[in-house]
Amino acid sequence: MNQLDMTGRHAVITGGASGLGLAIAQRMISSGAQVTLWDRDPIALKAASEMLGPKAAGVQVDVARHDSVVAAVAQTHRPVHALVNSAGIAGPNTTLWNYSVADWDQVMQVNVNGTFLCCRELVPLMKEQGWGRVVNIASVAGKDGNPNASAYSTSKAAVIGMTKSLGKELAQTGVRVNCVTPAAVKTAIFDQITPAHVEFMLSKIPMGRFGQPDEIAAMVTWLCTDDCSFSTGAVFDLSGGRSTY
Repeated sequence: MNQLDMTGRHAVITGGASGLGLAIAQRMISSGAQVTLWDRDPIALKAASEMLGPKAAGVQVDVARHDSVVAAVAQTHRPVHALVNSAGIAGPNTTLWNYSVADWDQVMQVNVNGTFLCCRELVPLMKEQGWGRVVNIASVAGKDGNPNASAYSTSKAAVIGMTKSLGKELAQTGVRVNCVTPAAVKTAIFDQITPAHVEFMLSKIPMGRFGQPDEIAAMVTWLCTDDCSFSTGAVFDLSGGRSTY
């Protein structure tokens, strides 16, 4: 494992009790950071915090609710040096014209509004201290648009746009804002996806395999270090060769 330096840093990781969020937390702790996991599942949150050890804390939060995010900020140790917006849902696999309005709204509330709310509440703290890193977990689906995944694709395109906008707004500060666009990574989110859609996603990856959570975690952790100093509003692909722009 290459050595990344986050010594003395503290990161908030949404969706941190499982999947990519948990892998990112593990990599950051191994790089010297303390982490606070934000997650809505109290059982998974407790288990993850205990597994990660004394450098991890957990706060229960629903990122889609503004009042819940505000409360989570109040419960989180200061200072916050980095925010990783990893909380997300896939939504059902169906055509746009068959997509229920309720399902569409839920995907947008978690994936888009959740990212917005967490940035809105934590970025001012980073600005005030003169240093910060924000990494949003988008998806290659936000670039390409996956069939039968219109809500997910749209939400991740929105995350890319939000990243670019916020990065420019903060460019004259010590806060850097970037996003990653993984191709499919085999985590618990696969449980929300049909086998046919899983096979479709695999067929699009030239490497012929899914990404590994620790591969995503390595890039995200680097984006939260001092070494990431001249990249902001940028999109970093982790697609196994799928992305072409």
